[in-house]
Amino acid sequence: MFGPIRDDLEKVELEFNRHVQSQVELIPAIGRYIQTSGGKRIRPAVLLMASRLAGYSGDMAVLYASVVEFVHTATLVHDDIIDDSNWRRGQLAVHSRWGNDVTVLLGDYLYIKSMGLALSRDTLDVVRLLCDVTLRMIEGEIYQLSKNGDIHISEDEHLDIVRRKTACLFGGCARIGGMLGRVTPAQELALQEYGVNLGMAFQLVDDLLDFSGDQTALGKPVGGDLREGKVTLPVIRLLQAGDGAASEMVGEVVRQRAVTPDRWAEILKLLGEHRAIEYARGRAGEYASRAREQLSAFSPSPERDALMALPDYLLTRDR
Repeated sequence: MFGPIRDDLEKVELEFNRHVQSQVELIPAIGRYIQTSGGKRIRPAVLLMASRLAGYSGDMAVLYASVVEFVHTATLVHDDIIDDSNWRRGQLAVHSRWGNDVTVLLGDYLYIKSMGLALSRDTLDVVRLLCDVTLRMIEGEIYQLSKNGDIHISEDEHLDIVRRKTACLFGGCARIGGMLGRVTPAQELALQEYGVNLGMAFQLVDDLLDFSGDQTALGKPVGGDLREGKVTLPVIRLLQAGDGAASEMVGEVVRQRAVTPDRWAEILKLLGEHRAIEYARGRAGEYASRAREQLSAFSPSPERDALMALPDYLLTRDR
């Protein structure tokens, strides 16, 4: 899908490495550590491909793709502290290796660095958008914390958290691509809606992997979300079914922040009986369809084909 922008994605990696340099040796050391953890760089890829779709071919697309990767990385290192997650993509999370104090400051460094990079070009409209996206992501994290451990969270509340924490950055990436190119205001908004719906599908599938993924492939223990008190869409659907046994089991896991293999197997069995995972996957598919619909605002092209294929790729990913 991303063959046309492979070279640009490699430039994003180089830009990330270049801008994480500092006289404080620990900062580039942690930056290299984060880079080795992998990740598909989907957000920068969306920005780069959207800019190509919009007819842009300059160097600012790589710059802003690097900016959004800085923002995304900052949220990851902060989130791992908040969630007390010891693993990220199969290796120790940054805070597990260097401690919370250093990691908090590193996240702050990455946020400020991202805005500094964005301000290096005279495009205040893009900077305003990035600031708005970052604020919404932080709001989403605070909102999620306020709902942590709440087994009565509604589907709408959960989806609002997903929209703020994840989808708005995807939407910002796609819209920035349009802002760099030659598109109409309506097409610019269509790109943003494409990204938002893509981000919703991405996160709903990511949450599903906590129930259906392989621990080795995920790089973290399965069932981690529920142990951290995060009640995601499959569990919300299960609890809506009014199963008293499910409510008791889920409540126990959330309270104790632990789950035995036998209890986890029971929860998975109930999820299957109530088709809760199928329901969540169906909702992800709905958002993927909405994303593709937004691309009807553009003429057929290899770039549009790639963006059109991306939602299906995310629906079938295994990690």
